[in-house]
Amino acid sequence: MSAQTETSPPAADLDGGLELYRRMKLIRRFEDTIQSLFMKGEVHGTTHLYSGEEAVAVGVSSVLTDADRVAGTYRGHGHALSLGVDPQALLDEMLGRATGVCGGRSGSMNVIDLEHRLIGCFGIIGGSIAAATGASIALQRTGGVAVAFFGDGTTNQGYFHECLNFAAVRRLPVVYVCENNLYGEFTPWEDVTAGQIRSRPEAFEIPSQTIDGNDVWTVREAAAAAVARARAGEGPSFIEALTYRFVGHSRSDPGAYRKPGELDAWKERDPLKIARATLVERFGADEAAIDAIDAAVDSQIETMIERGLAAPYPAPGSVREFKD
Repeated sequence: MSAQTETSPPAADLDGGLELYRRMKLIRRFEDTIQSLFMKGEVHGTTHLYSGEEAVAVGVSSVLTDADRVAGTYRGHGHALSLGVDPQALLDEMLGRATGVCGGRSGSMNVIDLEHRLIGCFGIIGGSIAAATGASIALQRTGGVAVAFFGDGTTNQGYFHECLNFAAVRRLPVVYVCENNLYGEFTPWEDVTAGQIRSRPEAFEIPSQTIDGNDVWTVREAAAAAVARARAGEGPSFIEALTYRFVGHSRSDPGAYRKPGELDAWKERDPLKIARATLVERFGADEAAIDAIDAAVDSQIETMIERGLAAPYPAPGSVREFKD
C-alpha cells in the first residue's frame, strides 16, 4: 500500500470503516509481535505496548491531514502506525536494525518520523504535551493542527497546566488527547488525581469532553470536531478517551494490581470487537471481508518478522538524517 493511501483520512463509509479496522488490527498484531520478539531476546531495552487502546490513535489520526503534526508517548507504536509509519521500518527499529525508521537508534520509546507527521514519541512524562504545544505555535501560521497524546498520570505534571494555560491564552491550534487507561503505571488514577480530569482543562475554559475511547467512530467524531475548531482559529480542545491497556505497564509488569475480573470485563469491550460489530451491524460488512483483513495482516506481520531479523545492524558511528 502506498504512503499516500496510508496517510489519507478514511471516509465514514464501509470502505473507510474497514480501513479503520485494518489499522487497529495491524497495531494489535504488531504489539503481539514485539512482545514475542522481546521474550526471545530480539528486542532490547524495554517496551510499553498499546494493546487495547488502538481506537484512540486510529480514530484521531483518521481526521488529520499532511499539514498536521503529532506527538506521542513512550507507548507510541500505536501512534506511529496510526499515522501511516511504515510497519516494516518500525519493526526494524524495534529490532535495532539499520533499516529502521530511525536507523535502529531510537529503541521502543523515542521513535520519530517527520515524513509521516510524527514529531516524536517521548519517554518523559508530559513531553508530548510540550512538544505539540510548541509545534502548534508554528502551525498557527500554516493552517495545521498539533495533537498531543498522553496518559492520565500526565495530568498531574507541571507540563500539563503550563502548556494548557499557554495554549488557551494564545488560542493555539492544538488538540490534547488524554488516553485514560485507568492506571498511572501501577497506580489507579483516582488514587492520585483529585477531582475529574476533564475539569482541569475546563478551568482554562478549554472545551473538553470525556468519550468512549474503545469505539473508533466515537473517537473519530470527537477528534473531527476538535480539529475543525483548531483549524478555524478557535483554539485548543481537550479529549479524555476512556480506554484500557490489556497488558502491564511495561514488559516487566504482570499487572497483578488489577481488580479481580477487571481485565476480562474490559476485553469484552475490545476495540476490535466493537469495530467488527459496528461494521456488520451499521455498515453491512460481510464477516468474510473482515476475516480477510485479519488474514492479510497476519501474513504481513510474518513477512515483516522474517525481513526484520535478516536486516543489518547499523554501522558504528552512522547517523540517520531526518527530513520534514
